Amino acid sequence: MAEHRLRELPASILRLETKDEAETRLLAEDVAMILNAGDVVCLSGDLGAGKSTFARALIRALADDELLEVPSPTFTLVQSYELPRFDLAHLDLYRLEEPDEIEELGLADLLQTGAALIEWPEMASEFLPQDALWVQISQPDADAGRRQFDFYSSREDWQGRIARTQDTRSFLRTAGLGNAGRRFLAGDASLRTFESIADADGRRVLMQWPFREGGVPENVRAYMKAVHLAEDCRSVLAIGMELRKRGLRAPETIAADPEKGLVLLEDLGRETIVVDGKPNPERYEVAVDVLATMHSQTWPDAVDLPEGGRYALQPYSDSALIAEASLFLDWYVPETGKVSVDAALRKDFEVLWQEALNGMADAQRGWVLRDFHSPNLLWQQGAEGTDRIGLIDLQDTVIGPVAYDVASLLLDARTDIGVELETRLYDAYVRQMETLLPGFDRQGFSRAYSVMAAQRITKILGIFVRLARRDGKPSYLSHLPRMLGYLDRVFERPGMSELKDWYGQFRH
Repeated sequence: MAEHRLRELPASILRLETKDEAETRLLAEDVAMILNAGDVVCLSGDLGAGKSTFARALIRALADDELLEVPSPTFTLVQSYELPRFDLAHLDLYRLEEPDEIEELGLADLLQTGAALIEWPEMASEFLPQDALWVQISQPDADAGRRQFDFYSSREDWQGRIARTQDTRSFLRTAGLGNAGRRFLAGDASLRTFESIADADGRRVLMQWPFREGGVPENVRAYMKAVHLAEDCRSVLAIGMELRKRGLRAPETIAADPEKGLVLLEDLGRETIVVDGKPNPERYEVAVDVLATMHSQTWPDAVDLPEGGRYALQPYSDSALIAEASLFLDWYVPETGKVSVDAALRKDFEVLWQEALNGMADAQRGWVLRDFHSPNLLWQQGAEGTDRIGLIDLQDTVIGPVAYDVASLLLDARTDIGVELETRLYDAYVRQMETLLPGFDRQGFSRAYSVMAAQRITKILGIFVRLARRDGKPSYLSHLPRMLGYLDRVFERPGMSELKDWYGQFRH
């Protein structure tokens, strides 16, 4: 066996100590939560330092499986795992004969779609990526359980990622959950991420909000301002509090650190209004009840915050609606390759949409939750009335045409809603509104529903292509046929002929 080939490590990022194996496992979970495809983590340390303990805990956290068998790859050199977010290769180079043999293991190919965790990296250090995260594990004293972890990397973003995950663990300690397990739960179509936080007392949901100063590119921040997306997690606290005050089921806030973008919430479960991949009509009808309950009330344009101050809701202005719809030109139209998007086409598009919005200027306005569809409507088994629907993804609530949320539900972007079910739900909503809200304008609502449905579908077509092409999430393309089918359906409604004719140039 070749001798260790040590290389000079880059600047130190951080030094941490754990007092026992349990804390070492928690630290491994903290690192697991910030890993992405393409990352390389090198675990360095003497025999018995704790590399295998750290590696097993990290892999099990990524797999969300405490009982996962994690064999040592000492003799096979590499063990691969197909995990929910990305594949992981676990390498042990202790028995590597020559450093260049690592190329035969296909590390470069593995990193195209996954990450790598490498024990004994010194055996081939010159053949490893220069921007890897190195973790040196040592035993600072005779205490059998205590370990020291030194983190090193030349890649700038590692420092921020390590600091962020440590901030999260500190936040959990403050909330009395310092020993809770962390598991990746979801990343939505924005930059937010969510974790499941679990201990013996149950589960909670942690929202991590990255939209702090310098946290997102300037062009993304400019778009967020243009379409009135929330830039501060105080929106979650304010909107949720007001919904609960009105008797609707939004998750309780357990703890929050707005300055660091961390919000710990009640976990309302994973069951939605879709069952076995299909919309459950009875559950969708309860969701319609929720909307009718909301839309028959008057909602404030600002909400008092628990820690003081007020959160002001933004208007869902025409300029914001048109800016959102313009994602269709930015992403979907180039994807079709049918028409070149120039200044003239963009101007025609904006004029057409302004005319459509002018035609519904008198539409009923109120709180618009914006993503009122199946992934965000959690079924609460055993509850009664509107409490059977748990509401999440509330942060971008604005004041605008309430028909938008009805269209979002009845033309659900994530599941197929047939014409018969859409009609059934539409009629149920109108009947309830005519009962609950004297003077409800049936014709005005129909017009607003058509325009808002077309706007939302147009926006989503652009967003789904953007997610696929810019953000590396090709699965979103599978939803395009559904959205195009919805668009054809909406264009058959009264008063939609001008939009239908203009959009026709992209459909042939």
